[in-house]
Amino acid sequence: MIKLIASDMDGTLLDENGQVPEETFDLIHQLREKGVTFAASSGRRYNTLRWFFEPVADEMDYVASLGAEVYADGKILLDREVFSYASVIKLCELCASFDCLHIALYDETRTFLLDDLSAYVREVDKDLPNAERVDDPPSADTGIIKISVCCERANDIMDMAYVLEREMGDLFSFMPSGSKWIDVTPSIVNKATGLDQILRYRGIDRSEVMCFGDSMNDYHILRHVGHPMVMANARYAVRQTPGARVIDTNVAHGVQQAMREVLESL
Repeated sequence: MIKLIASDMDGTLLDENGQVPEETFDLIHQLREKGVTFAASSGRRYNTLRWFFEPVADEMDYVASLGAEVYADGKILLDREVFSYASVIKLCELCASFDCLHIALYDETRTFLLDDLSAYVREVDKDLPNAERVDDPPSADTGIIKISVCCERANDIMDMAYVLEREMGDLFSFMPSGSKWIDVTPSIVNKATGLDQILRYRGIDRSEVMCFGDSMNDYHILRHVGHPMVMANARYAVRQTPGARVIDTNVAHGVQQAMREVLESL
């Protein structure tokens, strides 16, 4: 029996306009009444996710900031991982040595850009809220919970992710996201580790979890659960996830179709 459904956002649950399809809220509510919890699993921060799910924000769980922020029942903080200040400085120095890389640092409400805004390519999942142009990384008392690197050479994003992994793979994991972004997480943090906090809290086994994703930052969590569901529009490597079922695209509301199937089976 499925007891928890976790879904990525961009390219997965959101439609082609970057919005949550209206039917989603009722599905989340009905599933919860039947004992099935819904969790948003995303690179977006917790506060942003609450805004997306405002009608049901306190009826669901959150694996936010790629697993760095984990909340249950809307507001119960289960985990919050903050980047080491020393490691942030080292990563900033490394990125500055490449003319095609531009780093963005995030705390709970702000985005710190170490290059001019024009250097950053805007994508639906990289909205750079409350962006501040800074010459140096913020001080150690600023809790950085998320890092993304913009690679202005789209054709070279895999090469640059490899270089970053080679240089700092002992501290971070580097995952291409979208056409020109590389998501960065501490090496011990990802969506799967965040999900484990929720499973422990709820007493749910990972075999009882259905998860949806489309990008490389979803791979850990898709491999971790009993029922991996991959979007037809997912990256090729993600579609090769062992045991995964490939469903319809986000434009065709594939996640919502599958959620409805679960609801009708209860």
